[in-house]
Amino acid sequence: MKNYKKQFKDKKITVMGLGLLGRGIGYTKFLAECGADLIVTDLKTKEQLAPALKALNKFKNIKYILGEHRLEDFKGRDMIMKAAGVPLDSIYIKEAKKNGIPVEMDVSLFAKTASEVMVIGVTGTRGKSMTTTLIYEILKANEKLLKKSVYVGGNLRGMATLPILKKVKGGDILVCELDSWQLQGFGEAKISPSISVFTTFMPDHMNYYKDDMEKYFGDKANIFKYQKKDDTLVILPGMKEFIKKEDVKGKLVITDRTEVDAWKFNVKGDHHRNNLACAVKVAEVLGIPEAKIKKVISKFKGLEGRLEFLKLYKGIKIYNDNNATTPEATIAGIEALKSNKKNIVLICGGADKGLNLDNFVKTVNDNCKSVVMIPGTGTDRLITNYQLLITNEVGKDLKDIVKSALSQSKKGDIILFSPAFASFGMFNNEYERNDLFIKIIKGLK
Repeated sequence: MKNYKKQFKDKKITVMGLGLLGRGIGYTKFLAECGADLIVTDLKTKEQLAPALKALNKFKNIKYILGEHRLEDFKGRDMIMKAAGVPLDSIYIKEAKKNGIPVEMDVSLFAKTASEVMVIGVTGTRGKSMTTTLIYEILKANEKLLKKSVYVGGNLRGMATLPILKKVKGGDILVCELDSWQLQGFGEAKISPSISVFTTFMPDHMNYYKDDMEKYFGDKANIFKYQKKDDTLVILPGMKEFIKKEDVKGKLVITDRTEVDAWKFNVKGDHHRNNLACAVKVAEVLGIPEAKIKKVISKFKGLEGRLEFLKLYKGIKIYNDNNATTPEATIAGIEALKSNKKNIVLICGGADKGLNLDNFVKTVNDNCKSVVMIPGTGTDRLITNYQLLITNEVGKDLKDIVKSALSQSKKGDIILFSPAFASFGMFNNEYERNDLFIKIIKGLK
């Protein structure tokens, strides 16, 4: 985009939450390059944020306030850049709003700045990343047909969206994954993507939303709430109980998975066929012929951490479903791999999200051979309040857990790493957990 630097040059911007995952680093670096006067504040300490600080150490226009937030950094500023997960009742955000300071977020600020770019947004409790990636791969392969450049952003791993302003032109397309937190920014801006996809809605992040499903849905609903009559919302049939036709200002498209059931698609699971059905509808809305869509889909290998086949080890198939951080997500993984042999050794457990485990326990008891658990508050509640009727144990660390799972497996069995809980406690985040599991499995001799 032309002149994007002017919007940020010499502006006093407070970045709230730098983090370690890459997004905060990405947009902070971008704003620094644009010549903004930055204060970066994070509850983590200098030591905890060492890798992030190293990536930004060449910039002289950044002042760091670490290990705390201060109200004074939310007064007399031109903008606050809020990270995902900042509490809904944050006194610092209230202070900024009281002082008339705009509170922005990565993707929505991009959308406001590059209003001539078509934004395709994907949300849902499950299926966001897979659907986003499928849409992007289909559109990217058909840029010549579309006569537009296609980019991907949102809360995919390590990705900041604002820096894409350096590359995009008016009329280009941005496909982005939007969690409920990123959609808070769209709500603040009163904007929605031109084409939106809402895959699924079920309990998650209830610690953050204090068990208020309406608040959670309210944030998610920003994906279609401000659409215009020429815009499109794509949903799965199960979403009809949450979204009524009269709630949608644009065109409502309901997918039919049976239309793609016979297609060649290398990713296991009915839930991923549903994601495929959503991606295909978006491609159809943009006029891409079915033959061209099928060509891309037939070569698609899947996504890391989403029922990803990692290795065949001594006749044992090992799957990485690290991004299954809710009971329902793990249930979907088990359903995709189960057989009448009851040959799944499940690795699960971690930090509690306060979600109902009834269906999860029933599915595990009915379909798994044994379960080895990662220590954590969720694992504690699972063991204390529920009855696992199969062989089960809690390991010390992930290496020990994998060793135990292997000892309980024989040729023809499946080891499914599908946590069903959050990563915090033993790990800094789910990506650290993912990378360690992959490293352990790749190291098996």
